[in-house]
Amino acid sequence: MNFLKNLFGGSGSSSGDKNTHYVYVQPKMCQEIIKVRIDTARELSRTDDYSGYWVRKMVSATRCPFQAEVTLYFDEKRHLQSEDITNGSFKTQAEYEMYVGDDNVTSS
Repeated sequence: MNFLKNLFGGSGSSSGDKNTHYVYVQPKMCQEIIKVRIDTARELSRTDDYSGYWVRKMVSATRCPFQAEVTLYFDEKRHLQSEDITNGSFKTQAEYEMYVGDDNVTSS
């Protein structure tokens, strides 16, 4: 059972994990804010010039037809250097927590 929790990001992964980076994304024309987890130990690819790492994620909201494309760039030590987004916007952790805590999540 613990194997499945670790495999699918169960209680074994905490936000304090040094190999985890979170971004909060709101796809265009959507109210939903999605918490996106990046495992910096396993998901990053080397840049073409070997000066760092990068990752690209497609983010979909449950009740929204649009996808946001997120690209993150990291240095050699896997620290975030820059982030780009297409068809959406980045949100703060506080905005995400306020959205999640809101009982009035609208349904279409």
